[in-house]
Amino acid sequence: MINNKVLGIILGGGQGSRLYPLTEERSKPAVPIAGKYRLVDIPISNCINSDIKRMFVLTQFNSASLNRHIQKTYNFSFFSSAFVDVLAAEQTIKNKTWFQGTADAVRQSMHHFLRHDFEYALILSGDQLYQMDFNEMLAAHIESEAKISIATLPVTEKEATSFGILKTDDKNVITSFIEKPSKDLLPEWTSQVGDEMKAAGRNHLASMGIYIFNRDLLIELMDNPDTIDFGKEIIPQSIDTHKTLSYQFEGYWTDIGNIDSFFDANLGLTDDIPQFDLYDRNKMIYTRARILPTTKMTGTSLNKAVIAEGCIIHAAIIERSVIGIRSRIGHESTVINTYMMGSDKHQTWEEISNKNKSIPIGIGDRCFIKNAILDKNCCIGDDVRINGGPGLEDIETDAYLVKDGIVVIKKNAIIPNGFVI
Repeated sequence: MINNKVLGIILGGGQGSRLYPLTEERSKPAVPIAGKYRLVDIPISNCINSDIKRMFVLTQFNSASLNRHIQKTYNFSFFSSAFVDVLAAEQTIKNKTWFQGTADAVRQSMHHFLRHDFEYALILSGDQLYQMDFNEMLAAHIESEAKISIATLPVTEKEATSFGILKTDDKNVITSFIEKPSKDLLPEWTSQVGDEMKAAGRNHLASMGIYIFNRDLLIELMDNPDTIDFGKEIIPQSIDTHKTLSYQFEGYWTDIGNIDSFFDANLGLTDDIPQFDLYDRNKMIYTRARILPTTKMTGTSLNKAVIAEGCIIHAAIIERSVIGIRSRIGHESTVINTYMMGSDKHQTWEEISNKNKSIPIGIGDRCFIKNAILDKNCCIGDDVRINGGPGLEDIETDAYLVKDGIVVIKKNAIIPNGFVI
């Protein structure tokens, strides 16, 4: 099988500063998403569903929780060659610096990759939300006899300035590439796209940051230490000398690059027919198998809510919100447009009921929470009012951050009774 000739390489990204404070204590691939998953589960699941089961995850910041998650989640048979390994940046005789970019991360890790037999390297980003069959992309790559293939997505003119934009010939071979073009250049960078995409005004082909490289070419390209990034250097420099194919993808895809996109992607899961489908048996998203009780609710009105297992909920209203594992929400509380990540443990009844001693994990009684992200293990007291929105000024304190109208309560933060944001 051709899948056995593919090595998956998942780029964990840098410090993840645009997702701060969610990345304050964890790497970007380890950020919880959709109530029970981690971001890294997305590319790993896409690989597993494509029968690609040899993967490396490259990271360098706050990798402890990512290591724990992967160790407890992706355990394959002893009689299989399948694995998911985390490679954190390491100093060696040849490399004395941390990863300087996407290509540099691959270069510094090449000695690990070359211990395995493979013909194609599938390079993925660890902070994107999508479901894709890599077999189709790989088949197109082999059939066209390309040296490099890039997954591309039709985007609008407004979106195009944030991506690497390319042009192709009638055989989908890339002829030119520009990184984040200015708006005045865009009329020269339209491409042939499907009728549905054209009708939506998505006439520009953007790189999705998903690449296939032939093994020998990747080794050759990694010999040059001056090229540190795929999008800015490797790809633009290669299209004139090595056949580079555009594989056009027209499904749902979003880059989880900042708080705003992270918030929208999670709340989008509450739609009646979400663009990202967690319920497709052929495109399952895998994660750690936890032994948790069912969720229990009393007197709660639900509308467009996604609720994970192990929750105890007495809220009055939950609307267009994602409630993560082991969440606790008190009596008469209202939660709207909120992603609550949940808790790492269930507290005892004594801990929850003894509010004079400490504020328990979760949301207290008579609270109003709107337009917010509550990171893991937040302790929200009684009668707290958090009302995010466009008119709220950006600010950061020890316990919370406001960015673009979204209130982010930091991991393990304690919000006292009656507090108002």
